[in-house]
Amino acid sequence: MSLTVADVLALPGLESLRLRSGAAGLNNPVRWPYVAENEGIADWVMGGELVFVTGINHPRDEANLLRLLGEAQERVTAGVVILTGEEFIHTIPEPVIAEAERLGVPLLEQPYQLKMVVVTQAIGTALVQEQMRGRSREHVLQQLLEGDYQSLDVLLQRADSLHLPLAVPRQVALIKLEDSERLFTDEPADHAERRLQASRQRLQRRLEQALNELGDPLPLVCQGEHWIALFPAPTTHAQTNRQALAAVLDELNQNLSPLRLFAGLSASGHGPGQLITALGEARQALVAAQSFPERLGLCCFSELGVLELLGAIRDRSLLDRFVDNVLGALIGDDSRREPVLMPTLEAWFHENGNLALAAQRLAVHRNTLGYRMQRIEALTGCSFSDPHDRLNVAVALMIWRLSSPRYTRSTP
Repeated sequence: MSLTVADVLALPGLESLRLRSGAAGLNNPVRWPYVAENEGIADWVMGGELVFVTGINHPRDEANLLRLLGEAQERVTAGVVILTGEEFIHTIPEPVIAEAERLGVPLLEQPYQLKMVVVTQAIGTALVQEQMRGRSREHVLQQLLEGDYQSLDVLLQRADSLHLPLAVPRQVALIKLEDSERLFTDEPADHAERRLQASRQRLQRRLEQALNELGDPLPLVCQGEHWIALFPAPTTHAQTNRQALAAVLDELNQNLSPLRLFAGLSASGHGPGQLITALGEARQALVAAQSFPERLGLCCFSELGVLELLGAIRDRSLLDRFVDNVLGALIGDDSRREPVLMPTLEAWFHENGNLALAAQRLAVHRNTLGYRMQRIEALTGCSFSDPHDRLNVAVALMIWRLSSPRYTRSTP
């Protein structure tokens, strides 16, 4: 629901613009036009720009144009427009056209007769209009997600006037980008900021692409380091949205380090009046995705099991007291020295009580693990041969993990 490269090509007065290659990126959102005046653009763009290359201020041979395409793809720009004519850049070399296709970067050709002032004015006007519509659409969705309205019927009438397809049942995904602090700790601030903005642009574009592929797309709602995506409820297979989101997370996480994406999905099939409930479900699932490494960064509300019951307990002190009664001695012991007992307990449960596998998971000798388990039983007063004690410890461990998403996990 933003101005795209395809929209730019359709603007009145810009009919002489034509796409030469990179059609896969036609739905890339355009944040603003940028005229490249230097040899490269990597230090001058932050993502989403439609880059115009005139050849006026710097000679643009084939090698330079190929470099610009590479930097455009790396910086997640919307596309590249090359001005051609009798002066400066006469034609676009075929290798450049081929490379844009390979990279998926929309490559447009603009004749010099089409003045830049006309192009930038048309794009600027369209951007302002689209931003105003976009803010209105996002506001309507935020009202639905927060339950902040007096009349659902009136709000749905407004949504209809904004062409928001709310008749389709939805499944809400809450996505979070974590560890941006580490980015600024490890790198110079200006470089870290560029990487963060490029990562956010890449995430936004990829999520929008996934929504478009699933049909009936609604705008993403961005809240700081969170994005809310409203997927159409799957009609043929219950795992469709989960699989699509898992593929997006896996693809993006491969290149985001040290940043990391986590996501929670609501149950499916929520109508407009139920979106506030759906967002609450997605929040619970996101906490589980962050706290339990075996979830691989993604959890659906329908997968929570007993976690759903724990999340319904509003008196937090009840949960804290239960954890303290069952695991307080272990947590206290770990706080006074190198923490080993809680990671040992996690590994033991993760491997279903198999000492050999748990020891391998922690890279310690089996005898060492056996000694630790004896110490855990002594400190807690629990016997792992007693099903009731084992259940209490498992539930307490689950609550502790949910309330401590930053703890050191026992995964290798």
